[in-house]
Formats: sequence, structure tokens, C-alpha cells
Amino acid sequence: MLARTIFRVRLVFDLVRASTAPYNARMSEYLRWRIGGGTYFFTIVTYKRKPILCSDFAREKLREAIASVRKRRPFEIKAIVLLPDHLHTVWTLPQNDADYSTRIRQIKTLFTRSFDENGVSQNPSRKKRAEHEIWQRRFYEHTVRDDKDLKHCVDYIHINPVKHKLVKSVKNWKWSSFHRYVKLGEYDQDWCTDMKWFGDEFME
Repeated sequence: MLARTIFRVRLVFDLVRASTAPYNARMSEYLRWRIGGGTYFFTIVTYKRKPILCSDFAREKLREAIASVRKRRPFEIKAIVLLPDHLHTVWTLPQNDADYSTRIRQIKTLFTRSFDENGVSQNPSRKKRAEHEIWQRRFYEHTVRDDKDLKHCVDYIHINPVKHKLVKSVKNWKWSSFHRYVKLGEYDQDWCTDMKWFGDEFME
């Protein structure tokens, strides 16, 4: 009963707030928040930040895991960067679908199985929970609010190798969607060497 009351109060609040917004803003908000199809920023981190993700083997298995899950549960990858111990990515899900948790869990599972076949061990406490020494149990999610927020998330993803001092220039990091964006004319090849406007807003 209490849950229904809370839901109704939230619904009334949302309708009142939407009624004061411009028409285009209301439609955009409704489509994004009420019936799925949202855009999300994720950070996924390895267990104890083991630097395993950029090896040839890991990249191949991660690519296979993502492709396999996308066949069964489609989503669009807006941007992605792969670093040794974590990855950042932005996804857009289909309309009427907001189940990103299942997608991430399945990608983790498929990738983990590949690594188990390659001899990665488990510790006893995680073994009891059918978990492995590959991924942290949780992930960070940020729901993208609008186009400005989307640009900020995508920029943050592409600057990340410089932020972590892996390279001095964004263009020098191979495993990033930055290069696709350059080909599309969204970035200049020598885009952004200034880190001052990137804080810790996407901490894991």
C-alpha cells in the first residue's frame, strides 16, 4: 500500500514538472525515462584492479562476449575505452528496455568463462559465490540526462587514458572509440590535452 502511494506521488510530481517544461523537452524526457531506451554511462572494474584487460587474449574474449550478448539483447555502444584494469562505456538501449544489469552480468560471465579456460584461479570466498578473480562484483552507472551530459560522458571516456597517464595524447591510445569519432569528424586528431575540466565525477 505504501509503495503504491509513493509511486502515485512520484508520478504526480513528474507530471507537474513535465507540464512546466517546453514541449520538445517533455517529449525527450518522456521517451528517455518512462519507456526505456535510455542512454547510460558505465564503469566496470577488474577484481583488485588487476591489469589484465589490454592483452591480446583479453581483448579478443571481451569483444566476443560483447558481440554474443548484443545478438540476444541488442544495445548501441556510443563510446568505449578499454584500460588495463577497467573500462568505461556509454550504451543506448532499445525502447521499452532498461535492463542493462543483465547485459553487463552476461558479458562478465562469458568473459570469465574464457579466462577460466585459460587457467585463471579463484579464491575460496569468491568460489562459494560462484564468482571469480576477474571482476569487481558491482559496477558504476550514470544515467545520461541530455545531449550536453552525453557529450561530457563521451569526452570523459576518450580523455581517460591521458587522465591515468597511460599516454600523453588521446590519439596514442589504441583501444578507444576516439578513433571512430575522428573518422566521423566529431573530433580533431589532436583533440584535448587539457585535463583541468575533468574531475572525479565518475569515480567507481
